[in-house]
Amino acid sequence: MARFDSFVVFAEMRTGSNLLEAALNGIEGVACHGEAFNPVLIGYPQKTELLGISKSERDADPLSLWKAIRKQDGLNGCRYFHDHDPRMLPVFVNDPKCAKIVLTRNPIESYVSLLIARSTGQWKLGDAKSRKSARARFDAAEFETHLEELQGFQVTLLNALQRSGQTAFYLDYEDAQSLDVLNGLAQWLGVEGQLEKLPEGLKVQNPEPLEAKVSNFSGMETSLARLDRFNLSRTPNFEPRRGPGVPGFIAAKEAGLLYMPMRPAMDAPIRDWLARLGDLEEGFSQKTLRQWKRRHPGHRSFTVLRHPLMRAHLAFSAVLNWDNMSETRTVLRKAYKLPIPDEGVAITPEAYPDALIAFLKWLKSNLANQTSLPVNVLWATQSAQLQGLSQFALPDLLVREESLAEDLAYLTRAAGIDAPPFPEFEPDTAPIKLADIWCPELEATARETYTRDVMQFGFGDWKRG
Repeated sequence: MARFDSFVVFAEMRTGSNLLEAALNGIEGVACHGEAFNPVLIGYPQKTELLGISKSERDADPLSLWKAIRKQDGLNGCRYFHDHDPRMLPVFVNDPKCAKIVLTRNPIESYVSLLIARSTGQWKLGDAKSRKSARARFDAAEFETHLEELQGFQVTLLNALQRSGQTAFYLDYEDAQSLDVLNGLAQWLGVEGQLEKLPEGLKVQNPEPLEAKVSNFSGMETSLARLDRFNLSRTPNFEPRRGPGVPGFIAAKEAGLLYMPMRPAMDAPIRDWLARLGDLEEGFSQKTLRQWKRRHPGHRSFTVLRHPLMRAHLAFSAVLNWDNMSETRTVLRKAYKLPIPDEGVAITPEAYPDALIAFLKWLKSNLANQTSLPVNVLWATQSAQLQGLSQFALPDLLVREESLAEDLAYLTRAAGIDAPPFPEFEPDTAPIKLADIWCPELEATARETYTRDVMQFGFGDWKRG
């Protein structure tokens, strides 16, 4: 039985995909049908149909064209770029019988080649005597956008293949000009045909070094030097992903206002304030929340960001005092040697700062998924919780706890809701108050533990020392 019954070449403009297509079409039993799902054209420029299917028919039902391609004799496929019909990406990726060929090129080379092609209008070259030349002018902002799009699509594709347990045949621009590599591709595809020579109908359009092709080459070097090529500034994130937590959402029934809490949440004061706007709705499922949104055109939603130190303090207080945290306390005390009192013994204000610092240091490992205890929602990063919310819907506004009254006044005013002012409240609901035991070491340890949240949301110190 054949390993594959179709194929797709994942490539981009100016990566050598025309040359690779010509090579594939030179292999007996293989046919590549151009950019079959390019929204601007169908297969090739100036074509109005492909395999008897018009562009309008393809746009209405892209699967009709894919079925027609697969029905052709031999092994058939097409080229697909990141900006082609997105409906087809899952079709390709989720079909293990569809071979994936990934063609890449140094992104600065492809970008410069793209600029030159735009300038000259020459996208293919069959004979050097017809070559049109031009020098590109590097634009740093445009290149960074170009790079982000290409890398984003490659990561999406890689992750999709990983999740489905598949792999691809990877080629670089130079590989597409290697007879041995191309014949290795034919063998991987499972076809009997082999190439005897490279395609002769296409030539490399701009064989000169970059220095000769870019008019502001020194400026380009300076711009590229500041790019984080190896992503050195990235903060590794191994924290487990969270769900949206829809059952915990609270809505003001008539006002069309929705609170999307991140625990430990400020349920009591916000619930009381929402209740002053009318009856409350809660206990949602995703289905009933969608229905609520449809019934409330112009609805607004919000969540509350809390300083990481206050968040850790309230989470630790819950660990110390909640009955359902007894097993957690035992593990932290015995396995991780945290200075937590025995059951039934209250921690003293004098001992609390050192215990909270020890908890914060343990949290750093826990958030990296390196402890035996799971990451509890009480102390999970707010970045992860927001990502969880986004699986259903992002809030309209990220309200800051320290400016809650002003932020909610802005939100309700923008939504045309006549709402009472948010009353003064005590954000620290723990028996021992953070303000009473604060020290600079607590501040520094919290910033070290919640590095990602500090960076994402711009938190400063909770208290100025």
